[in-house]
Amino acid sequence: METALTRLVGVRHPVVQTGMGWVAGPRLVSATAEAGGLGILASATMTYGELAAAIAETKKRTGNPFGVNLRADADDAGERVELLIAEGVRVASFALAPRKELIAKLKDNGVVVIPSVGAARHAEKVAGWGADAVIVQGGEGGGHTGAVATTLLLPSVLDAVDIPVVAAGGFYDGRGLAAALAYGAAGVAMGTRFLLTKDSTVPDDVKRYYLGQGLAGTVVTRRVDGLPHRVLRTELVERLESAGRLRALGQALRNALRFRALTGLSLPAMVREGLAMKRGNELTWSQVVMAANTPMLLRSGLVEGRTDAGVLASGQVVGLLDDLPTVAELVDRVVADAETILSALPTHVTAAP
Repeated sequence: METALTRLVGVRHPVVQTGMGWVAGPRLVSATAEAGGLGILASATMTYGELAAAIAETKKRTGNPFGVNLRADADDAGERVELLIAEGVRVASFALAPRKELIAKLKDNGVVVIPSVGAARHAEKVAGWGADAVIVQGGEGGGHTGAVATTLLLPSVLDAVDIPVVAAGGFYDGRGLAAALAYGAAGVAMGTRFLLTKDSTVPDDVKRYYLGQGLAGTVVTRRVDGLPHRVLRTELVERLESAGRLRALGQALRNALRFRALTGLSLPAMVREGLAMKRGNELTWSQVVMAANTPMLLRSGLVEGRTDAGVLASGQVVGLLDDLPTVAELVDRVVADAETILSALPTHVTAAP
């Protein structure tokens, strides 16, 4: 299935697996690449050394194009960009808008730049800086999300820019891909659907917990990291919602220091990243501390399997999922169903007299 996205990055199908922290590692990314989609490694929860090792392992597992998601405000963002260039990684994606000079450096060295955006004005900004494409996520999506539904946000971005637009938030099957293409998108990006596959490294008990959720099984909360975050409704999330501000901040600070110890990030580097995050998102210092707390809460759930003590990011589509296919089965099914739907559409509609 050829679109502007497949031509841009050299994959067979316009299906993107998003860079989910603690989830999108070499196994999931290479499985997506082998299935013909674009897999994206999540580097925000990796040290520089772990990222280098993950890229090397992914390249051993597949010869197909893949991407790496970077934090534009990370203290070592420049070094990570150099790594992607040196390793010949095809795509660099960003959760926050990268600086103009980062985009230019990547593009000058043949790396395709695809930031994620949550508003038409953000898409216009990064397009003006030279981004090759954008991923636009509507409010249905998991993790950090906005308030505008994909059905409204997507057309507003399509109207605003002339570069390929990939739709995210609420996609999980061929009907969604067909609908996104009908809107004018160049493909779809999915997170929760890829998390719930056999190739995902998330513990099986956690996957079963996800599959047990209904359409009302997620909630958007600011108590995880100070920003709107769509997660599963768990006992921990309920406790965070009801906890006093000082208690929540104290817990966040402890987890932030645990994450620093886990990653080896120096305290000065952590402060510099906090300053960058504060400026880029107009956050208070308490929100910055909460944001630093997030990786440990996600790790508890998605790596350690602690549904009682971890945070489980999830899109609303979780309520419609009931199986754990392989990535190859998933991509084949999504593309085949989309092709069937699109081929069955009438070539024209005659207006009634």
